Amino acid sequence: MTVRTGAVDTHHHVWDLSVRDQDWITGPELAPLRRNFTVEDLEPEARAVGVTRTVLVQTVTVAEETPEFLALAEAHDLIAGVVGWTDLTSPDVADELARLKELPGGRYLKGIRHQVQGEPDPEWLLREDVRRGLAAVAEAGLVYDLVVLPTQLPACARAAELHPELTFVLDHLGKPPIAAGGFEPWVTGIRALAALPNTVCKLSGMVTEADPKGWKVGDLTRYSDTVLEAFGPGRLMFGSDWPVCTLVASYAEVADIAGRLTGKLGESEQGEIFADTATRVYGL
Repeated sequence: MTVRTGAVDTHHHVWDLSVRDQDWITGPELAPLRRNFTVEDLEPEARAVGVTRTVLVQTVTVAEETPEFLALAEAHDLIAGVVGWTDLTSPDVADELARLKELPGGRYLKGIRHQVQGEPDPEWLLREDVRRGLAAVAEAGLVYDLVVLPTQLPACARAAELHPELTFVLDHLGKPPIAAGGFEPWVTGIRALAALPNTVCKLSGMVTEADPKGWKVGDLTRYSDTVLEAFGPGRLMFGSDWPVCTLVASYAEVADIAGRLTGKLGESEQGEIFADTATRVYGL
């Protein structure tokens, strides 16, 4: 299925294990990911479903990765933006962001992300040193991607309230417990975050939160409908989460699922989710 000609995939990764290890790929369930995934692998799959631009997102908290991703964006027409990583708590974060923007491909730097989901402090985003970093991200004209767990959503909402000048992009719907059929506290957190105008949500990462042994599209509907209602199409955007999605679904299947979950919408609303929101939010 072609989701939409000219669609934007706002969330994918690449890695080369000969360059550096992806230390999060552990255990038999993730074993299929323990190989290289390249832009050349992704491109034919993306273009086959109508995706012509993508946003490449950080995978590890290693400073060297972001310059490498910027160089990839410079070399590949498919990549229209990069969400990289830098140490938000560094006193030199503003200088480092400026340096990254001056590198080859620096114009493709659109946002910053940190693996907040791995931080033991549920209010990590509200730490004073982190908030200085968030202010620097806003000053640099970038957005901030949130990869968090449902219990961290209240801190996300508070951070967005404290930094109205910064756009916060929620990855993977905040990882709702789809496999368990859980709804709270996720739904309360989602609605509080969506109530703030400087927040956006990616329709991404749902298939890997579902039951890997027997999920179906109907299992996802309750969650996609919730974010559609909370954020609206103008603050919602499609992301594949390739290649992580390949643990349970192909790129084409993920695109088809997104199309089915949004199929009740009008053409212009689908256009927002599959292209317009991403173009505006990331400045593609």
